[in-house]
Amino acid sequence: MGTKIGLMKLVFRSERRRNLLIYLKDGPKSIDEIQERLSVDSVSILPQLKKLKERELVIQKDHTYELSIIGKAIVDRMSPFLDTMKVFEDNFDYWSLRSLEGIPQVLRSRIWELKSCKLIRPDLNHMFELDSEFVENLLLSRQVLGFSSYFHPSFISLYLEIAKKGVQISLILTEPVLKRFKADYSEEFQTLVQFECVNLSLLPKNQKLASFTVTDRFFLLTILPQVKFFDHESLVSSDPQALKWGADLFLYMQKESVSVSGKTSLIIH
Repeated sequence: MGTKIGLMKLVFRSERRRNLLIYLKDGPKSIDEIQERLSVDSVSILPQLKKLKERELVIQKDHTYELSIIGKAIVDRMSPFLDTMKVFEDNFDYWSLRSLEGIPQVLRSRIWELKSCKLIRPDLNHMFELDSEFVENLLLSRQVLGFSSYFHPSFISLYLEIAKKGVQISLILTEPVLKRFKADYSEEFQTLVQFECVNLSLLPKNQKLASFTVTDRFFLLTILPQVKFFDHESLVSSDPQALKWGADLFLYMQKESVSVSGKTSLIIH
């Protein structure tokens, strides 16, 4: 009798076995369903099922296959790990050059929820302009939560435009940004905070994030680079998991903020 392959090698050495385990997380599947979903034939998949059955990660009941209790325990932990790897692998050059200290530990542990994010990299001719896709989606949003640690002159007019539509807006600003708005756009700023749908808060501490915006339509995250040069690159997603992650980040920061407008914000669910 040959030596049994270790569980780590069994699960991670074969992409086919790994995909099979993840697919079975949704419940029992027939061999026909497995072949169709994984685009494999019986000759290639049956030996993999046999190995997983031998190590009791998969059990067979009549004509269906399903995860064992041990298999479920492994797959429940495996999916977040693989998704975390995917987050960093898909945009490795971005993540490797960012300072992640501004992301709370509780959300760093859930960073796999950002697996659907794509990178927005502005061209040199529009480096200091707001991304057109961001502006378009913001204008169509019904609720907006946002944070910014840097000043952009287009913010005030943009938020005024959507506030006039009755969109629920909750913003958290750092002290330098708030002072800049008050000094350079005093009239517009006073108009903005008078809207009942607008809630403005001040974050007293130094936050190591550049900015983020989460609405019912999208989530945009801009992380400060480790070097001083700010390249305006961002990650964006419309996936519900990413929106939830962004809303939880806002809620976390809101607890450390002081209300400027004296109103209570509504959190996206």
